[in-house]
Amino acid sequence: MTATVITQDEIDQVFPTVAATMADALGCDVEDIQPDVSLIEGLDAESIDFLDMVFRLERAFKIKIPRGKIVENARGTLTEGEFEQKGVVTDVGMSQLKAYLSEVPAERFKLPMKVADIPRLFTPETFCKLVVQAQRDTKAAG
Repeated sequence: MTATVITQDEIDQVFPTVAATMADALGCDVEDIQPDVSLIEGLDAESIDFLDMVFRLERAFKIKIPRGKIVENARGTLTEGEFEQKGVVTDVGMSQLKAYLSEVPAERFKLPMKVADIPRLFTPETFCKLVVQAQRDTKAAG
């Protein structure tokens, strides 16, 4: 899988629908959904909310988002062993994660980081990137 750059224009195109979908799923105002807010710490999202949001985004955009896709995308070409050891993200894994989640402020990446804590980093912009990638995958599949 080659990592392709997702542009700010692409993110801006899907953001209004992503924000409205998230606000609906989380029961908050759409104005609360800012591109860089932490979904867990800023909007009190829980793991069940992530499933609900993905389901709603799939319907809204007519795309398919496999479970675990964000972490899989973040891992990129690294093997699981290169990305994490005993549930903790490795140094090379952390570099890859920071590059993929470039929208997340550096101070939010805590060391050592457990793989289970990666969702704490997710923002609405993270989901915008997921939607854009899924749209590209759908288009490529014909």
